[in-house]
Amino acid sequence: MPKREMEVLTPQMYYVLLVLFQPRHGYEIMSEVTRITQGEINVGAGTLYTLLPKFEKECYIRLVKEDNKKKIYQITNLGKKKLQKEKERMIKQIALLDQYGES
Repeated sequence: MPKREMEVLTPQMYYVLLVLFQPRHGYEIMSEVTRITQGEINVGAGTLYTLLPKFEKECYIRLVKEDNKKKIYQITNLGKKKLQKEKERMIKQIALLDQYGES
């Protein structure tokens, strides 16, 4: 997978990683993203089940167990670092808006 694809996280990617600070399976991930964003961001099954293997390949998440055919994932330290990097990128964007928006 090209590195460029994971360079900047989409909102869906960001929130999927964020909710995986707690171990969750697919439906829980989708529900929690909708809940914490108050319905602003929805992650469909197709998007989620495309993202999970990519995140696993990048070592951002890991499979912690399978329970009745439900795969339960959790964020890794590398995934946490990726979220921190994304936070810093967003802070820079906000600072630029503040800088240019004051004119």
